[in-house]
Amino acid sequence: MQIIDLTMPINKDMPVFAGSRIPELHQTASIEKDGWTEHHISISTHIGTHIDAPWHFIKDGKKLDEVGLHKLIGDGIVIDCRKYKEVPVEAVKNKNIRKKIVFFYTGQSKKTKEEYGKNAPVISEELAKLLVKSKVKCIGVDSFSPDEAPYNVHRILLSKDMPIVENLANLDELLNKKFQAIILPLKVDLDGAPCRAIAVV
Repeated sequence: MQIIDLTMPINKDMPVFAGSRIPELHQTASIEKDGWTEHHISISTHIGTHIDAPWHFIKDGKKLDEVGLHKLIGDGIVIDCRKYKEVPVEAVKNKNIRKKIVFFYTGQSKKTKEEYGKNAPVISEELAKLLVKSKVKCIGVDSFSPDEAPYNVHRILLSKDMPIVENLANLDELLNKKFQAIILPLKVDLDGAPCRAIAVV
């Protein structure tokens, strides 16, 4: 058994979506002064490797603590979409995606912090509709977002209770492999939250 960590580290040097705040990590206690070590963390619900709950874009959508864990644990597959600007339906042709967790490897996670947010492949609306039709449990990307403004792909997926995981890492290690994905977010009644994502090969 091999366990691959798919999670981006949270620190002050991580890529941050335009307009989002850089994480604030402050030490509030030390062993020398207080007898223990403690820190205060202030971060966005959509920073680093995180999950978008339906409420992120759908007015009456489910909050993160209402998303069933069965959506976030299951057989996974990685689709290599580095050659696309907009990922078409053909990218999943002859791929068994039905009722799986589908990750899209864009290659952005291998870029520098400065290049991370530039020219990322996005998912077409037609592909998003096919994902819904195929009853995919959840999707994920190793980039800031599976689409761009006005974020119709977000709405297509989240309106059908399909969570979206963003800013994944190490998807290249799962290409052409069978694995189980495990994605565990904080249990909060919010629009999203950071998570720990792993793959068990």
